[in-house]
Amino acid sequence: MSATENRPQQQPYAIAGGVSMRDLLASCAAAEAVSTPPRLPDPGTATAAAAERPKAA
Repeated sequence: MSATENRPQQQPYAIAGGVSMRDLLASCAAAEAVSTPPRLPDPGTATAAAAERPKAA
């Protein structure tokens, strides 16, 4: 009997036990939403919105 025969078989990948695919995809979507910075405002929209505001009294 050689030394390699006594070693337990290693799995080539990790098994996520007890996690449904729905939960996994939801957690990935949440992580992406949290880690993505907010978009910059559109320059055309920002100047139009500032012009539409009433002047302070």
